[in-house]
Amino acid sequence: MELYPDNFLGLDAEFADYATAKYAVLPVPYDATTSFLGGTRRGPRAIISASQEVEWFDDEYAREFHEVGIATLDPMGPNAAGPQEMHEDIYKAARKVVRDKKILIGLGGEHSITSALVRAVKAKHKRLSVLQIDAHADLRDSYEGTPYSHASVMRRVLDMGVPVVPVGIRNYSLGEHRFMKRAGFRPISARETRENPIWMEDAVNSLTETVYVTIDIDGFDPAYAPGTGTPEPGGLDWYQVTDLLKAVANERRIVGFDVVEVIDIPGSVVTQFLAAKLVYKLIAHIESGGS
Repeated sequence: MELYPDNFLGLDAEFADYATAKYAVLPVPYDATTSFLGGTRRGPRAIISASQEVEWFDDEYAREFHEVGIATLDPMGPNAAGPQEMHEDIYKAARKVVRDKKILIGLGGEHSITSALVRAVKAKHKRLSVLQIDAHADLRDSYEGTPYSHASVMRRVLDMGVPVVPVGIRNYSLGEHRFMKRAGFRPISARETRENPIWMEDAVNSLTETVYVTIDIDGFDPAYAPGTGTPEPGGLDWYQVTDLLKAVANERRIVGFDVVEVIDIPGSVVTQFLAAKLVYKLIAHIESGGS
């Protein structure tokens, strides 16, 4: 059995060196506020391990993209003081990556980590918007006693004045429904992606020039990504997601992204491999300008 360096994609040192890398992977194995099934703290490790089996050659572009440099940082430890304190820790770690002029790639862990990552990227890119691929709206003002819950993460992003374009949404509460009505906030539902032929164009046109992408793995239909704590039927497929990301990379500038809410199911590597390949595919789209 061939052994690879223990980093994202199993890269040799020349391609994984932080000093010269264009991208930096920040693993955040955190799941203090998860509901339904726990275990997303194991997601970053599972994604990194699976990535070492991802082929570097991308058949769509007939190129390899690892040579731009993809550094893997040490995983963050949890802050037992609470979700708000963890938010600050993540923000500080992500802010350093942004200041070092790397494209930030967050690996979760629960979705609550995204607000800290967006905050760090927004410090550099003022007119930022967020593309959210997700099954859930995540717009509760607070949940189970904290405003830094995974169920509140997009509400915190909106509080920063960052526009959010949600795609794949198919489950939210009455309170979230009322909030969206008051705010004039309309997600592109999973059903709409099947019924509206211009849904992708609508999504891209709603984004600002500079974009952060957050991908909750439950945005995919659980037939494609069963390893998640809050699975919802009726989700997106691989080509819907990757074609959308390609369109965004072609029309906008992606300056950071994350993949969150992966749970490793014993005996199955389907979800973490999909997540790992998705990260590499998005790098390919960014480097190719989507074309």
